[in-house]
Amino acid sequence: MDPEIAQGMKSPDASDETAEFDRYAADYDASLNQGLKVSGETKEYFASGRLRHLRARFSSLNFAPEHALDFGCGTGTATPLLFDLLQVRSVRGLDPSAQSLEIARNRWAHLEAVFATNAEGWGGRCDLAFCNGVFHHIPVAERAAALAVVRETLKPGGLFAFWENNPWNPLTRLAMRLVPFDADAILVWPHEARRLLRENGFEILGTDYLFFFPRFLAPLRRLEPHLAWLPLGGQYLILCRRDG
Repeated sequence: MDPEIAQGMKSPDASDETAEFDRYAADYDASLNQGLKVSGETKEYFASGRLRHLRARFSSLNFAPEHALDFGCGTGTATPLLFDLLQVRSVRGLDPSAQSLEIARNRWAHLEAVFATNAEGWGGRCDLAFCNGVFHHIPVAERAAALAVVRETLKPGGLFAFWENNPWNPLTRLAMRLVPFDADAILVWPHEARRLLRENGFEILGTDYLFFFPRFLAPLRRLEPHLAWLPLGGQYLILCRRDG
């Protein structure tokens, strides 16, 4: 394995970020919901929405993943949803915060999931990689190395579901200002994310936008599948495939 990739696999985030998320591990949900309250929803609504959207996209591609990487998994919010909504057989959760991973292990001990601070031995094991709101916490200079970790873990032809907060959405920006651990985040613009993914060995399959309407406009949410092209949703998904 390339030494630079091996080094990157030890931690998808900088040490300062690791320490920060160790501090917030115990009350991560409360801190996150502090920002999400502007939408009228909790993290469970968004976590479920992301995975349901992926299920629909995968169905259209006739893609049924079996082994998933959750890159930057934190306390494991996505873990049960990967099993329940995507019907995967196993999950590997990767995060630099040891305290967050301990919470994830305790919560999901009954599932076929392993959690670690490095991806040693995971090379080529997964047909799906998933991340949500991770890259705005990674220093710009370290993002390519983080993508090398994801690419190395995926099987050739495996898919990567790259979710990020959408800088075009003013409610997203407001929510992030209210979340303590997002104070120093460097947002990732969709065009920057696509360029970065292409430059690091991924073929772009498409970009979707999701979460347009806060809770008080919930009746309009049935329109969201028809608005996925509009770059105003609270989050965006770049679905891509590992080259080679």
